[in-house]
Amino acid sequence: MVIRSLLRSSLKTQHGSCKKLGAALGSSQENLPRSLLLARFYGTEASLLKEDVTSYKGHDMLAPFTAGWQSTDLNPLVIERSEGSYVYDNNGKKYLDSLAGLWCTALGGNEPRLVAAANAQLNKLPFYHSFWNRTTKPSLDLAKELLETFTARKMGKVFFTNSGSEANDSQVKLVWYYNNALGRPNKKKFIARAKSYHGSTLISASLSGLPALHQKFDLPAPFILHTDCPHYWRYHLPGESEEEFSTRLANNLENLILKEGPETIAAFIAEPVMGAGGVILPPATYFDKIQAVVKKYDILFIADEVICAFGRLGSMFGCDKYNIKPDLVSLAKALSSAYMPIGAVMVSPEISEVIHSQSNKLGTFSHGFTYSGHPVACAVAIEALKIYKERNIVDKVNIIAPKFQDGLKAFSDSPIIGEIISHPTSHSLLNGASFSFLFTSITYLIRYMLLFWKSITGN
Repeated sequence: MVIRSLLRSSLKTQHGSCKKLGAALGSSQENLPRSLLLARFYGTEASLLKEDVTSYKGHDMLAPFTAGWQSTDLNPLVIERSEGSYVYDNNGKKYLDSLAGLWCTALGGNEPRLVAAANAQLNKLPFYHSFWNRTTKPSLDLAKELLETFTARKMGKVFFTNSGSEANDSQVKLVWYYNNALGRPNKKKFIARAKSYHGSTLISASLSGLPALHQKFDLPAPFILHTDCPHYWRYHLPGESEEEFSTRLANNLENLILKEGPETIAAFIAEPVMGAGGVILPPATYFDKIQAVVKKYDILFIADEVICAFGRLGSMFGCDKYNIKPDLVSLAKALSSAYMPIGAVMVSPEISEVIHSQSNKLGTFSHGFTYSGHPVACAVAIEALKIYKERNIVDKVNIIAPKFQDGLKAFSDSPIIGEIISHPTSHSLLNGASFSFLFTSITYLIRYMLLFWKSITGN
């Protein structure tokens, strides 16, 4: 019922916006300011506040993933506090944080044990680095805990970062370091997938298969290749089963490898379930067939678990759900339930041994960050892992998910819904819906009409 009412409310709001837009565009007598018109389509209620309250229009922050006009013309939605699954803005309005921040606040917004863990570590040792064989106990303890928690295959070492983007950037450097140490200097290229998301730094944005992350940034980097997006509903051929679709994509990947030369391909990177690209589940047998191809040509497999890890898919890791045996793994987000910035790279024993050997020859392993293994972030992450296990978070996801999935399926007959995205044979809280081509086309048309209105009015 909650999902149904939320969707109805959203559609009602969009319908009202469309009527206002049609009236505005249909009458040259009406002079609607750009900020009001665009705000009605893109904004929230908080964006439309009257000037008698505190205004943050034209604020001083260069806002991520935000158009400049939004910062200039609209008030941002300013979130002031959180409580469980809800957040509150600076006017006291309550919102259901259904995206868990950015797929990260897995334990809610006010878990006292995480706050206490941070406070205790701040009072004891607020910072120390991990360079030159110096470190802190929380970073050592967290590395050990992660290696014990990840069971899809045995991993060897953990390298700490501050985000998923940094983790995936580091993956590229580690793989290059590894291949150079083995005398394979030409093995430099990485294969990612269309619609994937791996971060927004130079290399991680290049790995991402979303054009918006490349436009005007001179990306992707030339050593990054992209293969097919595994979205069965959108890209399968008429009469093609999921297994046949997976076979075709695996064949396409192999053809790309052969075209570029297997000796030049270093690694393949994939999210177990693609998140920001549209909540795209892998079709049946997909990862089995993809892993066979990369193994055949001695190409490393990087599992980007930044969104999927720590219970979201009804298993502790996405690799567990899809039988992925990675060489390297990227972690972040729910690692600390987002209470502190932290990311991590888990490296197989085979790779970590080569890195150790090469660093001995060179005198050091010259990669790291000031805040790698930050003691406060690590202390919070350790406590988060304890909570996941003590509260059986994976089991709770499997209990709650069917209700969520049933709620989504209630809209499957709607003409604007093309696909309900949920795992057909297991339970996950990573679900969604794809809108039909007609609905999507109308939405984009309205957006272009808004931009056209902006350009002709000059307001």
